[in-house]
Amino acid sequence: MSSDKHPTILVLNGPNLNRLGKRQPDVYGAVTLPELEKQLVNAGHARGLQVVCRQSNAEHELVEYVHEAADKQWPVIINPGGLTHTSVVLRDALAEVAERKGFIEVHISNIHAREPFRAHSYLSPIARGVICGLGVSGYYAAVDYWAKNLA
Repeated sequence: MSSDKHPTILVLNGPNLNRLGKRQPDVYGAVTLPELEKQLVNAGHARGLQVVCRQSNAEHELVEYVHEAADKQWPVIINPGGLTHTSVVLRDALAEVAERKGFIEVHISNIHAREPFRAHSYLSPIARGVICGLGVSGYYAAVDYWAKNLA
């Protein structure tokens, strides 16, 4: 699915992100997940990347997607949603990606300016980088990073 000419990155969205554009638009914005995914695929293509987008509300499915990325040597952009603050299981799966290509943790809202429990991430300590509070622009910043830093 990937070639040396067009490296592949996985954009992974966790629980409730399928509700983008509907749920709390004052916090998460008006763009829907299908719109965002289409835009990210196009942005990746323009930068010489193949972007594969996946979303699940189920932790075990997210873990399977992370395993696939590890097996295929894909870097990951992940918005883990609420699993950021609760999932040691997802952190353990991402540790393998972190050792290989790496991953970038993205949050649409500024998790540090919200409820205190949201300030803790199980993923941040092993992430290549963390982008939060920039709306969906954070995803594009992560795509730009991978476009410039994939060997």
